[in-house]
Amino acid sequence: MDAITLMLDLAQRPLDAAGYLRPQLTHEKLNAHPGGHDNSIGWLLWHTAREIDAQVAQLSGDELIWTAQGFDARFGLDVDDDEIGFGHSPEQARAVVVTDVALLFEHLEAAVAAQKAYISSLSAADLDDVVNDSWDPPVTRGARLVSCTEDALLHLGQALYVAGMTSLGE
Repeated sequence: MDAITLMLDLAQRPLDAAGYLRPQLTHEKLNAHPGGHDNSIGWLLWHTAREIDAQVAQLSGDELIWTAQGFDARFGLDVDDDEIGFGHSPEQARAVVVTDVALLFEHLEAAVAAQKAYISSLSAADLDDVVNDSWDPPVTRGARLVSCTEDALLHLGQALYVAGMTSLGE
């Protein structure tokens, strides 16, 4: 398997994981805060898609899916267009309340589609390009794409764990 095919397979994995989550989601589960934690499943899904979107847009130079496809208006959240949830205060995280499960999944699907389209435009050599030299070792395009998907999968794992809880009390 060549590197681009491998990266495309990896990019698909968050959608595959989310597929296991979707049938379990109820409004109660979507916005619950088990153990008093600030990040609900809704927040985790929103953040996952936003994080993929922001990192891919930064690499590709394209407009954020969030604004380009009108998700900012459709979600109606009181967040800045460049806000992805990283560093959210407890109040900001709890303010991300989403009632439309289909919209969350549509947003994630669009972000993953943009990531896959971007990866498809690359050559294997492009994956070695340094995109951030402020780290040691410098971050390559390939490493950034892998870490973006890794983060998405970790958050989806959290959401799957929470959705599987039998009691979601505050």
